[in-house]
Order: sequence, then C-alpha cells, then structure tokens
Amino acid sequence: MADRAAIVTGASSGIGLAIAEMLGEEGYGLTIAARRPEKLEQAAEGLRAKGYEVEVVAGPLGEEEQVQEVVRRHQERFGRLDVLVNNAGVGIGAPVTEIETKKLDIQLGVNLRSIILFYRECVPLLREAAKEHKSALVINTASIAGKTGQAWLSVYAATKGAVVNFTQGMHKELSAEGIKSTALCPGFVDTPMTDFVKGQVPAEEMITPQDIAEAARLLLKVSPACIIPEIQFLRPGDAA
Repeated sequence: MADRAAIVTGASSGIGLAIAEMLGEEGYGLTIAARRPEKLEQAAEGLRAKGYEVEVVAGPLGEEEQVQEVVRRHQERFGRLDVLVNNAGVGIGAPVTEIETKKLDIQLGVNLRSIILFYRECVPLLREAAKEHKSALVINTASIAGKTGQAWLSVYAATKGAVVNFTQGMHKELSAEGIKSTALCPGFVDTPMTDFVKGQVPAEEMITPQDIAEAARLLLKVSPACIIPEIQFLRPGDAA
C-alpha cells in the first residue's frame, strides 16, 4: 500500500486527471471521484495502467451523502489522507434575467458546498497526516474569474470567489496545525469546460492542465515552513 494517499475530485479529465497523474507519479495512492461513472472508470484504467493504486467513487459531489461515501471508501482503502484536491466544478453561463434556479443550485452545490463538506469530513484524517509530517495539503481549484465579477458567468465567478475566500479562512483556521490550503486560480485552461470559448481563444493558446499539475507538484515539495495560499495562472497579455 502507498505510503501517502490523496483524494482528487473532478478527476475524470482535465485539471483533476492531470493532478491525479502527478500524484501517482509522486507515489500517492489515489481515490478519484466525479459524477459520470463511465468517464471516471476510463480515467482510472489509464492511471492503473501506469501502476498507480486507484479507488473509484462516482456520484454527484454536491450531495452530502456522496461526499461522505468518497471519504469512507478512501479511508477503508488507504487508511490515511495526506492531500485533498477539491477540483470538481461546473460553469453554466447566463444573463441574470435567465438564471435557472436548478442550474444556480448545481453550481453552488458542486463549486462551493462540496468543498466545505469535504473539509469537514476530511479534517480528522488530515490532522493525523499533519501530526506525522507537518505538511498535509488541501488544493482548491478556484478560477481567475473568482478574483473579479464576471458578466454572463456571474454565478460561476461568485462561487469561485467564495472558494478563494473559504481557502483563506481555512488557512487561518488550520495552518498552525500543519494543514496547508491553496487556491488555484487559472485563466482559460484547455479542457472540455472551455470548449464554449475556443472559437475566440484557440486551445493551443490556453493554459494546459499539466501547467496546473506542475504547480500542484511544487506545493508537495516546499517545506512545512512554507505555505503558498494562492496561485494565479494567466495567459500572456491577461490582466492580473
């Protein structure tokens, strides 16, 4: 069994899968979670083919019972948690007059509520890891949209702004115990989520999922005395 273990949500493709692959390279046992079972299992097969130990838990991550099931299955499989990656996210654009309550609730549930619930359920395991090596880590995927309000993507941007703020709160609450929290704030990343804008911004000009994964690798490598609370990822010419 792996000496260290991680949970990665939204791991069936894109940023989540890239981070899961990086963690596997670094020797972590993996529990990967996402909504769609077929796509998630396909990702797991690719990870297992590389020799990584993988637990798969599919289901709607905005629901409390599903969050608890992910953590329960992870604990049964690995018995420890050193890294939690809250990456699952949903972006649904609409002008304010056309925001549908169902789509509003989906974004609030997956983008924000899920993160809060995962912290609540995982802190006991993270505390154990922090006592051992003083560097348990939580990575929260926010967005550069979370740094300033956005038209049309207003709900998505608001949830990601809340993720940045909640990460800051968890830094203040947990970092003295050795549990680090970092918010990742990328601009357009070449994933299925940005297909809607690829007519204006070509995929080859976007940030890559591997860029994000390499930043996450840095977070694993710094000393317990070093905390990086936020990383912004911008394309050339983007405003900071």
